[in-house]
Amino acid sequence: MGARLVVSALLLWVLVVKIGDNWQQAAPDARPATFAWLFGALVLTFGAVVLSAVRWSAVLQALGLHPPFQRLLSLYFAGQFMGNVLPSTIGGDALRVSRLSKDNGESPTTFASVVLERMSGWVVLPVLTLFALLINPGLRDLGRASMIAFVTATATLTLLVVVLILTSRQGKGVEAKLEHNEGWRRFTGAVRFGIRKLSHEPAATGRILASGLAYQLILIGSALMAAKALDLPTAVGPTALLAFVPAVLIAQVLPISISGLGVREGLFVLFLHPLGVPQSQAIALGLLMYLLNLVVSLFGAPAFAVGHKVRPAAPAP
Repeated sequence: MGARLVVSALLLWVLVVKIGDNWQQAAPDARPATFAWLFGALVLTFGAVVLSAVRWSAVLQALGLHPPFQRLLSLYFAGQFMGNVLPSTIGGDALRVSRLSKDNGESPTTFASVVLERMSGWVVLPVLTLFALLINPGLRDLGRASMIAFVTATATLTLLVVVLILTSRQGKGVEAKLEHNEGWRRFTGAVRFGIRKLSHEPAATGRILASGLAYQLILIGSALMAAKALDLPTAVGPTALLAFVPAVLIAQVLPISISGLGVREGLFVLFLHPLGVPQSQAIALGLLMYLLNLVVSLFGAPAFAVGHKVRPAAPAP
């Protein structure tokens, strides 16, 4: 944690020094339209968390668990509060596993549901980047920005394939030992357990991937509204954000900084500068997206404080 605090501070300091006295470029005019775009971005960010809970519910149902959606939504907001406000990288997911396991007594399956819910998002993100680069040829001619976006997407997909291959080579019965495994073996066991379950539930798999796609598109819509609020150049349109926002979302979860601070802003400078965006505005976009997520995460404070009580699980239909 200490090292990540230092890295975040250094990265932000470097970016601020590079901006110098150009912060006035980053401050949008206080117009009604600006506040309308900001409010829209906030609403979409809130909606993305709700949709995440929908995706988690779909995974749980495919694994044979049927907790009340209100409980899942409360746990998801509590996890967002723990992960973004306290802060922590995986603390929010650990909280969801811990509290829901107390409700249903199914710790291995609950752990697997959180792993699969996260992985469904990692499947969608690189596909969006590659799709945007495919349909907009101009985005492929931005030099280093295009190359890094492409490499990030392809490396993520490659890593997912490697995980699936390693998981498929695990011996039979790995899923039964989830509760006793730790680290990598517990993760791969959870993936194997979930994949075997989902292979018999194609409709559920489709719902999970569809909700994951909708979630990422909502986040990109929020980023677009934030860009409008900051009055970024018109070149920063839907396809540009479709290509670069997923790459930023992938990189910002690396455990080298606090909540992606510094990493997210630096990547926006890298990706958006070739589109004519000043460094100050690119950094402002990254900070604004962080603040939007932080504000929405505050809604989880009550659930975090009082959500430790065990709730009875809903009977399976």
